[in-house]
Amino acid sequence: MELHSGPRRPTATLGRRVFAVKPVAVPTTGRGIGLQVKVTAPVDGRDLPVIVFSHGNAWSMDGYEPLADRWAAAGFVVVQPTHLDSRRHGIGFDDPRFATIWRVRIADLHRVLDSLGDILDQVGGPAARADRDRVAVAGHSWGAQTAGALLGARVLDAEGNPGEDFSHPAAKAGALLAAAGAGDALTPFALAHLPFARPDFSTMTAPALVVAGGKDQSVMTTRGPEWFTDAYHLSPGPKRLLTIAEGEHLLGGISGEATKDTTDEDPARVALVADAVAAYLHDVLGADARGWQALQDRIGRSAGAVGVESK
Repeated sequence: MELHSGPRRPTATLGRRVFAVKPVAVPTTGRGIGLQVKVTAPVDGRDLPVIVFSHGNAWSMDGYEPLADRWAAAGFVVVQPTHLDSRRHGIGFDDPRFATIWRVRIADLHRVLDSLGDILDQVGGPAARADRDRVAVAGHSWGAQTAGALLGARVLDAEGNPGEDFSHPAAKAGALLAAAGAGDALTPFALAHLPFARPDFSTMTAPALVVAGGKDQSVMTTRGPEWFTDAYHLSPGPKRLLTIAEGEHLLGGISGEATKDTTDEDPARVALVADAVAAYLHDVLGADARGWQALQDRIGRSAGAVGVESK
């Protein structure tokens, strides 16, 4: 087990010391490859809410450090599993296992939530300081669809019939970053490789923040960037939508600093996304609206670069 302690970013950036522990093994069956998670938390504080974060396709628990660190500095315990589609496992589109990975991803989050006490016990300090009654799920891209399933979203079959309910009672709220939209305008590539990319948001009743980039053009859809706002527009309230006008799919580089996947490198944009999620979850999980109010003031000074709406 590897332990990182002390500042993970300059304290002027984070404002609070955080640490991370990895890998933490999570018992599971029928997966073929063991499930591991990384836990990031502030070194101090009590009654810390928890975020379980699902990475995008091909990433792992080692990605998205700019988000995890900033959330921990904001007072959250962050748990990041590595899903089967991680590059390190080598399961590509042509692998017969790929067709069911979307289900395994959802099962991973269920296993993490069901084993949260044991996970935190393995880490040590956060076990006594986490508030397991205030838990949120979050995700980026494919991870947003995965997290959305635990909030009540379902997957439609080829005939348009909704699939099973994967919601989890421990997931009190969520944050969906660059979540794929409705499946009625999928490209031939998506139809061939991602038949499960047909979310039904009508049953996603849990509170959630949807974050979309105004320049996020996906190869999965024939629609434009507004596709990534479907999780907000097609779901029942309460929901909030944060739109970043110049944001592309990695929203400034949320998966890591200077990663080759990022096409809109902007550390300030990453900080905004992280801060928005933290402020939103503190509001809906802990009835502390000060951060969200401060964020709205910040958005008001953005001259239209960032927009927010709610229902």
